[in-house]
Amino acid sequence: QVQLVESGGGSVQAGGSLRLSCAASGNILSANCMGWFRQAPGKPREGVAAIYIGGSNPYYGDSVKGRFIISQDKAKNTVYLQMHSLKPEDTAMYYCAAAPRRTYYPLKMGEYDYWGQGTQVPVSS
Repeated sequence: QVQLVESGGGSVQAGGSLRLSCAASGNILSANCMGWFRQAPGKPREGVAAIYIGGSNPYYGDSVKGRFIISQDKAKNTVYLQMHSLKPEDTAMYYCAAAPRRTYYPLKMGEYDYWGQGTQVPVSS
C-alpha cells in the first residue's frame, strides 16, 4: 500500500502561480510512476502530468503544456506540481496518484492504483 497526501491547494487569481505537493509514504518502492490528475465539477478526471520515479522525462496533458511542471524529490518521497499562468479553467480538485507498474499511458487514470484525497484549486478571473 502507498499513502499519498496532497497539499498546497488554495484560491489564486488568474495569471498566478501555485505549487502542489504530494507526500508518499508506506510501500513506496512499489510505486513506479507518479501522476497528477484533476477533476472539475461535472467533468471527467483528466491526466495533468506524470513522471516515472527516478526518471527525467515528464508527461503533460495538452491543456497544461508550457504552464505546469512536475518534479520529484526522491529523498523526501515527494512529487510537486508547479503551476504557472493559471486560468479559470484550471479550477478543479487536484489528485496525486501512484502507479505500481511501468505504463505506456502515464496520463490514464486506469494505470494508477493509489490515490490521494485531493486538494482544491479555485482560480478566479
